[in-house]
Amino acid sequence: METLEFIIYPDGRVQEKVTGIVGASCAEVTAAIEAQLGLVMNHEPTSEYFATQQVQQSGVANAQTSFSDW
Repeated sequence: METLEFIIYPDGRVQEKVTGIVGASCAEVTAAIEAQLGLVMNHEPTSEYFATQQVQQSGVANAQTSFSDW
């Protein structure tokens, strides 16, 4: 299940937490919201973000290996 959680602090800072979205697509989901909120001070990727990144990297390595076999 995909969830977006927002914590709004008294000083105006907003903490956003995305769960249930694997890979970098979470940035696409939150881009419009972040544009309306203002300046993004920090990004901390979760393990879900890196789950797809590892698969994509290994696919690139395989493609390069196949290309060099020509």
